[in-house]
Order: sequence, then structure tokens, then C-alpha cells
Amino acid sequence: MTAPRHPAHPDHPVHSDHPVHSDLLALARQAATRAGTLLRDGRPADLAVAATKSSPIDVVTEMDIAAEKLITDTISAVRPDDGFLGEEGASAEGTSGIRWVIDPLDGTVNYLYGLPTWSVSIAAEHHGETVVGVVAIPMRGELFHAVRGEGAHATGAWTGERRLTCRPSPPLDQALVSTGFNYVAEVRAHQAEVAARLIPLLRDIRRGGSAAVDLCDLAAGRLDGYYERGLNPWDVAAGDLIAREAGAHTGGRPGEPPSPALTVAATPGVFQPLQTLLDDFGAWRD
Repeated sequence: MTAPRHPAHPDHPVHSDHPVHSDLLALARQAATRAGTLLRDGRPADLAVAATKSSPIDVVTEMDIAAEKLITDTISAVRPDDGFLGEEGASAEGTSGIRWVIDPLDGTVNYLYGLPTWSVSIAAEHHGETVVGVVAIPMRGELFHAVRGEGAHATGAWTGERRLTCRPSPPLDQALVSTGFNYVAEVRAHQAEVAARLIPLLRDIRRGGSAAVDLCDLAAGRLDGYYERGLNPWDVAAGDLIAREAGAHTGGRPGEPPSPALTVAATPGVFQPLQTLLDDFGAWRD
């Protein structure tokens, strides 16, 4: 099956019980869709690496930078007093109490290689609490979104608008779980050891390459769980809210919230046994 040419359009009515959240959601949808269109239609045939971050394979392309600028310009034109935290350097304190947490291209290596699993992730925080999350997946024609306390939804080119509910929890040995691997070789080697111990205890493991996509797939019932070490706030802010609003549980090590040490998300019945195994296997350490 090939992806539709055009992603789901954001110009459907957006409703929220909280007027400010409704405005933030509409703006996030607009910014994510614009950035997704730029990335999809503007990808040069000779796309190259513009810079590296944690290792030579942790790359930034010119399109990451352009997409982040488009997002911040779109938001600032409407809300000039808001703050920003972006993967590619956007940083501003703001004075409104609203901060936007942005990953303009989650899955950059997939994008560099022409693989379809990449996304645009935008979350809005109000005094430090995530209240709106939007993830656009242009090559699937899907736009996921959630408002705190009001559920999660997706707009799809094939499916239209639908409310999301994570799938019923299977026994752990029948759970399909996704993960990701760090760009630093030594860390990745330990993560492979953890995965090798985990695989015989699950239905199977997937590795998609975009944390935001994995969290949305969990929300949509396409996965039973997801975990990863080394994630930053922009990787998970929007997807975490979408997954939770679809009924999933999220956290880090037992009793802790998601963090760079460990992020775990799963259906309610899978979450605790998966989290316990990951803690026992040392998934939180290098």
C-alpha cells in the first residue's frame, strides 16, 4: 500500500472545553501540517547531512532546521509571547506561561534514507504541564492530536476523524512491543542485550525509528507497548499525551515519570510487567 499524496488536512472543526487549549490545538495542527508538507514535498533528491550531534550517525539535515523555523515562525506570528524548546536549537523563555516543545523531524535517519516512518511532533505546555499534543505523519496521511482530559484523536486520509483507544491488554507473552536504539555505539550495544533478553518473553519487538510514531501507534491500537532509553522532552511530549489520552499508561523506572533514563508506555495490563522486566534488565543504564 502506498501513502496518499496529501496528508490529512487540519481544517476540520476543533473543539475543546477549554478555549485556550482549543486555540493551542488549532495552531499546533496548522504548524505541524505546514512543516509536514514542507518536509514531504520539499525533500531534495540530494539531501545531505548538515551536522551531527551525539555521534556521527546522529544527524541533522537542512530540512530539520527549515521545518523548525517554519513551526516557530507560524506559532510566533499568532502568539509572540510564548516560549519554545526545540530539538534543533529553538529556545525562548516566553512570558505567557505557554511553552512549545518541538521535534520538527522525528526520525531524521529514516527521512535521510527515504523511509516513510518520520513525523513532526509539537506539544504545548501550560506552566510546565503538557496540555496539547500533535503528531503529523505525512507519509501515512495521518494527524494525531490530544488535549489533556479530552481524549486522543486521529485524522486519516483513509479513515477520517476517529477517537483513539489503545487495544485490550494481552498477556505479556502475546504483546507486540516497539523500541529504539541510541546513536552512541556503547549504549546501543547494551540496549541490544536488553532486547535479546526481552524478545523470548514477548510476541515480538519492532524498531520503527520515530518515538512519536511509536507512541501514536500505541494509542491507535497498533502496538501493545513501547520503551526506549535516551529520549529528550521533544521526542515524547506530544506522543506521551496522545498515548495517555487513548488509555495507555506511561512512566519511567517504577514510580517515576518518563525520563531520559527510561520511557515506558503500554496498555494498562502490559505496562507494569513490561516496566518491571525493563528495570530488572537494567534498561535504564548504559
